[in-house]
Amino acid sequence: MHEDQTSLSWLDRTFGKIGLYQQLRPLVIGIVHGLAGSAAVALLILTTIRNPRWAMVYLLVFGLGTVGGMMLITMSIASAFRFFGRKNERFSHWLGLASGFVSLAFGLFLAYHIGFANGLFSGHPEWTPR
Repeated sequence: MHEDQTSLSWLDRTFGKIGLYQQLRPLVIGIVHGLAGSAAVALLILTTIRNPRWAMVYLLVFGLGTVGGMMLITMSIASAFRFFGRKNERFSHWLGLASGFVSLAFGLFLAYHIGFANGLFSGHPEWTPR
C-alpha cells in the first residue's frame, strides 16, 4: 500500500484545509498516545474496584486527569519554545535539541536501570514494589 492510500492520508486530503482539523489532529493523537501509555496503571487499579459504576467513574477521572496533565505539560514546554523562539531563533533551536537529548538520555537511563540493573532481561528479574 502506498503512503497516499492510507486512511490518514485520506483524512489529510479530505479535511486538511479546515483549520479546526489542523488544530484538533495533534490533540487527538496526543490523547490516544497518552492514554495508551498509562493504560497499564489504570488497569492495575481497575482490577481492585468491584462495583462497575465506580470502575467507570474511575476510568473517566483517570482519563481526564491524564489528558489534562499531558496537555498542561505540553503547553508549558511549547510556550517556553514560543517565547524564546520569538526573541532568538537560534536559542529556540538549541533548546529543542537539548530537550530532545535530555529525553533520550533519561529514556536510555530508565531502560538500562529497569532492563539490566533490575534484571528484566535476565533469567531472574527482581522487582520490589515501593
